[in-house]
Amino acid sequence: MRRRRRRCTRGISVRNDVVLAAARSPSRVHPPSARGAVLANVIGRRGVAAISRAIATVGSLLLIGSAGPQSRSRTTTTTHAITLVLALSASVKFAPVQELRSGTASTNIYAATGNGALAPVALRARPLVYVPNSRSATVTVIDPLTYRVIRTFATGALPQHVVPAYDLETLWVANNEGNSLTPIDPATGQDGTPVRVDDPYNLYFTPDGRFAMVIAERLQRIDFRDAHDMRLVQSLSLKCKGVDHMEFTADGRYGVATCEFSGQLVKIDLETRAVIGYLNLGRTTSNPLKKLTATLFRKRHGNHAAEPMPQDIRSSPDGTVFFVADMTGGGVILVDPIAFTRIGFIATGIGTHGLYPSRDGMRLYITNRGWNTTAGGRHGPGSISVLDFATRQIVAQWPVPGGGSPDMGNVTADGHELWVSGRYDDEVYVFATATGALTHRIPVGREPHGLCVWPQPGRYSLGHTGNMR
Repeated sequence: MRRRRRRCTRGISVRNDVVLAAARSPSRVHPPSARGAVLANVIGRRGVAAISRAIATVGSLLLIGSAGPQSRSRTTTTTHAITLVLALSASVKFAPVQELRSGTASTNIYAATGNGALAPVALRARPLVYVPNSRSATVTVIDPLTYRVIRTFATGALPQHVVPAYDLETLWVANNEGNSLTPIDPATGQDGTPVRVDDPYNLYFTPDGRFAMVIAERLQRIDFRDAHDMRLVQSLSLKCKGVDHMEFTADGRYGVATCEFSGQLVKIDLETRAVIGYLNLGRTTSNPLKKLTATLFRKRHGNHAAEPMPQDIRSSPDGTVFFVADMTGGGVILVDPIAFTRIGFIATGIGTHGLYPSRDGMRLYITNRGWNTTAGGRHGPGSISVLDFATRQIVAQWPVPGGGSPDMGNVTADGHELWVSGRYDDEVYVFATATGALTHRIPVGREPHGLCVWPQPGRYSLGHTGNMR
């Protein structure tokens, strides 16, 4: 019996050495790719932590066991600990390996969008600001040098956003109820013949430039179309409601879209063009009593409402955190795009909506349109919050004097101004980014929405009002 126990102990010691060696040098078991595979993506950060704790327990028990006489209780306990490690390993839900060029000091996905870094094709564009007036079915064109309206042209019904094409050769007006895209020539500012597409609430482009992604909110799907002629390639049905805005992981492999009316995010594999998961942004619980309490008392997390209404979504410069504007919560939800989990919340203001990085990629301008509902009134308590990416702190708050409803827009090519639409006040706001002062209010049509400042720095556009890379 003694010999048998010693042989068993030696066998366990060898097994433990291998496990601990693997924990110290995971590359021996899972060699990293050229871009650096993230271990937490394979088994999940909670799984890694749990398995690491169990491994540490095994090691401790073995050391205790080797220090004195071998007893039956120690052998049994050690066996149970090993069983725990194996059980945890087996219970972890594996996800597709995601390789990211992120999380390092040198990563900055906005590096090519700095002050004045215009691509050759963008240099040929006439500097103008395009304002889609949703309820007027028009686009107002403004000269950014004189701050005067120079023309207004008709579009299809309910234009929502003006979107730069991936190759920067065209600006597209997404006519939601008109089921069309109206092209604009950036060199002249003139509109062209509309292209028929279904339900274009918004428009994005895959990071490789192959496909346009028409965000068909009402139809609850995303249509992959040829990025040049808008020919339909594939329709991807979604199980979430109110899909409207999107951001992309640093490696370009995945897209994450917000679902406004179901409080969710959906993650899409862009290589397979398939949904790989949904994330409920609210604080969920399986306990019936807790559910009832949350419903009755509107349980909050850091002043955050229990039922999020996600709007715009943008990445941190290093690609490790996505910021999700939550209109009902009055702030931004922080999401790990790799593990696809919610990791925090930062309060900003009432009706958080649009997100725009500064030209140096150090700050994020956040619009709070003053209303936490899909409809609002005039002269609400709208504002702009300025978030420091590095500290994740709000460092400035810019009110709209007399009230307003700042919604969507972008930063000028030189970074000196932030232009945003005033959704419920039928006007456009211009803020000086150096001081936060509101310098101009320009009357436009009814319910201006996804305003586009053009040209903008960057090599290519991923869509929306100018998500540049």
